[in-house]
Amino acid sequence: MRTMFALIAAAAALAACAPEKQLYVSDAWVRLAAVQGRPAAAYFTLHGGPTDATLIGVSTDVAIKTEMHETKTTANGQGMTMAAVRSVPVPALGTVAFAPGGKHVMLFDVNPGIKPGAGMTFTFAFADGLRVQKDAQVIAVGDPAPE
Repeated sequence: MRTMFALIAAAAALAACAPEKQLYVSDAWVRLAAVQGRPAAAYFTLHGGPTDATLIGVSTDVAIKTEMHETKTTANGQGMTMAAVRSVPVPALGTVAFAPGGKHVMLFDVNPGIKPGAGMTFTFAFADGLRVQKDAQVIAVGDPAPE
């Protein structure tokens, strides 16, 4: 009986020592524009940490300007509209997907040297001062999204 109690106590102590899950970014990729000079789009998934967070910006050294956008269905349901968003809430331990047809980051004036198969590094800025870097795979306009 004492041995079982000791094992349970040891397991509880180890569980208490486990590090808290931290906010991170996964599955980052960029679809280049069909026409040189037009904006590219970046997609990724945000994974919340132990507390709520707010994404306030995404940047990269290979684009002059970036903007977070969201695509929505129009009020009459007949079309789609896209609008810039200033911030995106990330719930604690939740996920927020930036995916085609929804939230995404527009990349304006991308360096013309960036070609499919290349990589791009992004910095994700949060309202509490946290900065997270993530590399993204670059694909051509007609290529399927990475899995």
